[in-house]
Amino acid sequence: MPESTAPADAATVVILRDGSGPDGEARVEVLLLERHGRGSFAGAWAFPGGRVDPEDAHPGDPAPSPADDDDGAAPAAVPLAVRRAAVRETSEETGLALRDADLVDLSCWIPPQRVERRLRTWFFLAADPGGEIVLNDAEHVAFGWITPATALKRHAAGELMLFPPTWVTLHGLLDAETAALALAEAAARRPGRYASVQLFGEDGRIEAVMWPGDSQYGDPAAAGTARHRLTLTALPWVYERTPPPSTAP
Repeated sequence: MPESTAPADAATVVILRDGSGPDGEARVEVLLLERHGRGSFAGAWAFPGGRVDPEDAHPGDPAPSPADDDDGAAPAAVPLAVRRAAVRETSEETGLALRDADLVDLSCWIPPQRVERRLRTWFFLAADPGGEIVLNDAEHVAFGWITPATALKRHAAGELMLFPPTWVTLHGLLDAETAALALAEAAARRPGRYASVQLFGEDGRIEAVMWPGDSQYGDPAAAGTARHRLTLTALPWVYERTPPPSTAP
């Protein structure tokens, strides 16, 4: 395993609009973009976003707040440069105009230490601001508004490629009925923190990605049945998250 390196920052925006499921029930739709079949995340479908550029940081920005999670890899508050990058990347990749005030903090994903190009990625929710989607042809070849359930079903059938952060984010939106409700629920919660650790099989292939709360997190030989992982050995992927122990008397 390579030595630990501090990850650079990136931003991702999950844009929501009201839609309906296959039975006509109210369900949110998300905007997914299909990447070119080359470069980073080749061929994958993902939300708009990208790396924080130097110009996203402005003189006078407050210093990042201290980390408040166990791995110390993410500050407690989202840096302003990350929020600016979220707005800028959305505009560059889709032509949609967002404002900082439109962004609702959703989660922070800290990549495994084994990953060479480490990007700590902050996810935001935002309502569709309206307007025509104009793709950046240098990065994407297609886009689609799709319900989370349909996206996961198509992934399970091998019809589209997703990466674990996108998959888990879609899974978390399965029951979202409207964009307004999803945004309100996210605003009322503390953003999720996903410091990822990969679980490898004997053949060296990645079997699962784990996060804090899993009994084997950091120690594949550990005993225990608690689970917080996404198993990747076959389609469909399987997400397990054991509820934390109750603190009620």
